[in-house]
Amino acid sequence: MKISSFKLAAAVSCVALLIASPCFSQSLPRLGVGAKFSTLGIGVEAATAVTKQTNVRGGFNFMSTDREFSKNGIDYSAQLRYRSVEAHFDWFFGKQFHLSPGLVVYNGNRVTGLANVPGGQSFTLGNQTYFSSLADPVTGNATFEFNKRNVSPMITTGWGNLVTRGEGRFSFNIEGGLIFGNSPNATLNLSGNTCVTPSGPCQNIATNPLVQDDIRAEEAKFNTGAAPYNQISNVLKFYPVVSIGIGYRIK
Repeated sequence: MKISSFKLAAAVSCVALLIASPCFSQSLPRLGVGAKFSTLGIGVEAATAVTKQTNVRGGFNFMSTDREFSKNGIDYSAQLRYRSVEAHFDWFFGKQFHLSPGLVVYNGNRVTGLANVPGGQSFTLGNQTYFSSLADPVTGNATFEFNKRNVSPMITTGWGNLVTRGEGRFSFNIEGGLIFGNSPNATLNLSGNTCVTPSGPCQNIATNPLVQDDIRAEEAKFNTGAAPYNQISNVLKFYPVVSIGIGYRIK
């Protein structure tokens, strides 16, 4: 049975925390769990104390949402999918405030969708305008990955402690920071026939090298951060992380 990279990374993170928990001093809190909502989606995390002022913490995030939109004459039926696994070292200044260097050990955040251009409608690839064939309209699929790398460094700071020290078991947690990402990775695959005018002449996309070059040029706008997509690229290279959640110390 095939196991996704996201599920494998999440499982390894949880097992590592469970193994590490008994290895630390028995006088320290050994396990706390929490749930949160953040700019990475819905999150579940767990932590264990290392010293009186430090914790190790790991968790995973997930969420999916659907959206339909049009860009350059191409209609997309898309799904925004958040899938990521985090690991942190929490260093506390006092009982609640902390600075947390960490890693996104799996980054599967992406947008996937189906592409469609109704027959006779114009659309743009690169800087070239085409028409979708009435007899064989243009269809396809697209993927936009937030990051070319699966692993990225991150830094956060916040208020709250999943493994409270000698206080109540419940905690309120708020956190903010940045993920230091890389360039996005966009792919666009189209099939069908493109035409010079709505009624022709038309040619198959797969055998037309000019159309294939324009498809690659459209992908490159995203991948290189060319205008007007440079703002998207800049945000993904320094992706803001803001979260709010609750925690409970088990033992």
